[in-house]
Amino acid sequence: MAPQVPRRQLFIDGQWREPVLKKRIPVINPATEQIIGDIPAATSEDVEIAVAAARRAFSRNKGKDWASASGAVRAKYLRAIAAKITERKTEFAKLETIDCGKPLDEAIWDMEDVAGCFEYYADLAEGLDAKQKVPVSLPMETFKSHVFKEPIGVVGLITPWNYPLLMAIWKVAPALAAGCAAILKPSELASVTCLELAEVCREVGLPPGVLNILTGLGHEAGAPLASHPNVDKIAFTGSNATGSKIMTAAAQIVKPVSLELGGKSPIIVFEDVDLDKAAEWTAFGCFWTNGQICSATSRLIVHENIAKEFLDRLVKWVKNIKICDPLEEGCRLGPVVSAGQYEKILKFISTAKSEGATILSGGICPKHLKKGFFVEPTIITDVTTSMQIWREEVFGPVLCVKTFRTEEEALELANDTPYGLGSAVISNDLERCDRISKDIQAGIVWINCSQPCFCQAPWGGNKRSGFGRDLGEWGLDNYLSVKQVTQYISDEPWGWYRPPSKL
Repeated sequence: MAPQVPRRQLFIDGQWREPVLKKRIPVINPATEQIIGDIPAATSEDVEIAVAAARRAFSRNKGKDWASASGAVRAKYLRAIAAKITERKTEFAKLETIDCGKPLDEAIWDMEDVAGCFEYYADLAEGLDAKQKVPVSLPMETFKSHVFKEPIGVVGLITPWNYPLLMAIWKVAPALAAGCAAILKPSELASVTCLELAEVCREVGLPPGVLNILTGLGHEAGAPLASHPNVDKIAFTGSNATGSKIMTAAAQIVKPVSLELGGKSPIIVFEDVDLDKAAEWTAFGCFWTNGQICSATSRLIVHENIAKEFLDRLVKWVKNIKICDPLEEGCRLGPVVSAGQYEKILKFISTAKSEGATILSGGICPKHLKKGFFVEPTIITDVTTSMQIWREEVFGPVLCVKTFRTEEEALELANDTPYGLGSAVISNDLERCDRISKDIQAGIVWINCSQPCFCQAPWGGNKRSGFGRDLGEWGLDNYLSVKQVTQYISDEPWGWYRPPSKL
């Protein structure tokens, strides 16, 4: 019998709650195309209930229960959640795999990162206590000033399907560490582990309403959350089109947003590299997570002197990638998340071909797999900068290639994109790498690697890849508001106005 996902309801105010309209969405295993369960479908009615619960949690006991409690109090809950996730790591990873198609080894790694992220923000929550009433140096001795860091309020967190639990936690952990109350709306394409997180929160006794989890469709649950007047901030990771809609909705009431959107990231390979090391990083940078990474280095810019030999080597590496059911041992490429995504990727490949590009490798469903939304890792050459494949994000295992002659040309090609999330440079000349890292227009630069991510370092982009940063101390700052308090300490009157007569 095919593995099934647990049947859950919405998680609101610390309890499981059936959606008001009682709607549900089927969960399809992308490796088998079988329905393996369903998730609740929230609508605007459920959003109203969840926002009210979050507001109550934020202000309960004048904030003393959560928002203005010691950071050490919140840290205790974050560490308890981390411990439970670690305890159930394998179970969570298997659910992630059958829900979104991620190879099991990757999903296990993700769960370790989820626990690590909670632990990291537990430490930062404790550190917040020491950062309250920090004095500000002033030029006038008659005044003294300090600042408070306060939680921004009730936040809406809207997250994607490629790292279903991990990218949710990139927002949930710092939001809770800061003292916010949150409503999480994960992607309807992969929500199962986020609902299991709700069960963990229930088990550890997280105060009711501090974290509410609404699964459902974007236009039915995400849109009313983004536009809700009692939600103080929206943090979103996903597509540019949805990010633009969220920004528009938030602008109506001047609500702050942070956006991590698409990418079309470059990887520059110079002629002085070890070909095998560079080939493996190039493959990993584009085909990890089944190619579904916002920061995927999906534009290979390779020096013309080594291009032919490097591509020959790269094709050998790519053809050696094990493509199979993601639960199978040693799987390194599973299916893409849905039938819709599968069709979209194949359309990108056929358009590239019709525009004159060459499919050097892949581009089809693997012949040994009769079911599932699998796409072979694809390498496309003879690409021009006007082609769709060069300009638009595929969000699948597709790498396009151009060659360069000079460092200046490589940099020009790298920056020839409306996006600016990730970038990579592979070279043994570290001075050159340093020059490139300063001139490349991206929020993240990897030198002699691609895609490493650590919760201690900031994550985010510029240009159309959005603004704001997840992770690190910057991720915590996303959910904090700074309040200035200034006091007049002189015994003397201010003396600006002429005093009225005492007669």
